[in-house]
Amino acid sequence: MGRGEGKRDGPAQRMNKDVNDVGLIRALASLGPPNVLVGHRIITPGDEDALLPGERSTFRSSAPKIYRQSGAARIVARHLLGVFGFSDVVLSRSLSGAPVWPAGVVGSLAHDDSVAVAAIARSREFSALGIDVEPADPLPPELITLVATPTERRCYPAAIVESRILFAVKEAIYKALNLFDGPFLDFQDIEVDLNASRGRTRNGQTLAIAFTNSPRVVAMSFDLASSIPSDR
Repeated sequence: MGRGEGKRDGPAQRMNKDVNDVGLIRALASLGPPNVLVGHRIITPGDEDALLPGERSTFRSSAPKIYRQSGAARIVARHLLGVFGFSDVVLSRSLSGAPVWPAGVVGSLAHDDSVAVAAIARSREFSALGIDVEPADPLPPELITLVATPTERRCYPAAIVESRILFAVKEAIYKALNLFDGPFLDFQDIEVDLNASRGRTRNGQTLAIAFTNSPRVVAMSFDLASSIPSDR
């Protein structure tokens, strides 16, 4: 529907439209613990209209496609928050760029050029939660040594190192810890142990990880509420 052509759909109606990938639904269902809610949406023209006034004001200097991608991510997030009993939640951005979640909730948003994802959980159960989505394409060669540490390049086969798996996992870990004060984390500041399903930062923080690499690379990082102070 073009602009001005009748009544626009609200976020709830738009979420119900067929803009999901069946394969990704199955992949996300097996990604994290059952008490973490995860969803996705294929980014669609008009998703930019889902940004509420309190959200749109935090994207004033963004490109038009960022409005659309961010709107799509918030459609997913509001749908998930509805499961927890929240409605029409404004998810503005903090100074760090992370979304501001309602009290009692931890969560994370992510998008690539085509798909938006969101993950939420109760803060009484999880103190940290991060998610990232990437296309299932090889990592640009010039980024491999920036993303993978020397240890990771020795331990993992080329198929892993050259994929976007480590990139997505480290992005998810960064987002999970983005609410906490501390030094900026670069890719080389995070060591990923795929066999143990965990990542460790140079500051000594360890988080659980999970990922899927088909039909897209989606990575999640999380920690239980007892592991990291949850007073933020």
